[in-house]
Amino acid sequence: MRIGVLGTGNMADALATHWVRAGHQVAIGGRDMHKAERLARRIGGGAQPAGLRAAAEFGQEVVLAALPFGAGADVARELHAALEGKALLDCSNPVGPGFRLLTEGGRSAARRLASAAPGAHVVKAFNLCHEDVWRMRPPVFGGRPLAVPVCGDDETALARVRELVRDVGCEPVAGGGLERAGLLEATAALFIALWVGEGADAQAIAPPLAYAAGPVPRESAGQGPQPSA
Repeated sequence: MRIGVLGTGNMADALATHWVRAGHQVAIGGRDMHKAERLARRIGGGAQPAGLRAAAEFGQEVVLAALPFGAGADVARELHAALEGKALLDCSNPVGPGFRLLTEGGRSAARRLASAAPGAHVVKAFNLCHEDVWRMRPPVFGGRPLAVPVCGDDETALARVRELVRDVGCEPVAGGGLERAGLLEATAALFIALWVGEGADAQAIAPPLAYAAGPVPRESAGQGPQPSA
């Protein structure tokens, strides 16, 4: 795929590095060309620097919006014509001081991107982990690849993003339509508060899948039927 990256920060670095290694063509776009050039050199593999508009135009199938929450919608609005018909991948987290969700009571960051670039197919993914997790080759814990929820409304865009998730070494999980992106963003706010604010293991708050609907019957647990009293 030809992928345009909007942004020159840590998420752009982490994800684009995997995608170049997987054989995709990548353009790194930034308002500061010196930063775009430095990041493209760091990534290597033919990654090329560009301005924001040029990167959006380069990404024929996918454009990654690796931008702060406050800037994403403005950039998407500015580039809406270049984003027409493309998967616009949003990895932002609208989390502010005190681990507060900045979109509380309003539209999600992903829905704001969709409103700013109505011809694009916005997909939410890659927002639940620190950028250094995405740098891992691959992100595998306890022998199990990291699962990445993916939310969006367009099946072609979702299929492209699922491929990019696998190229990072992760497993895509169907997260529902874009209306559920806000739930992903709220989950990130909660997890960050637990990890950073409380030093708690957020992974430990959910039971295994077999217990998600309640206790496992003893018969299902392989102990056989129990005699009646």
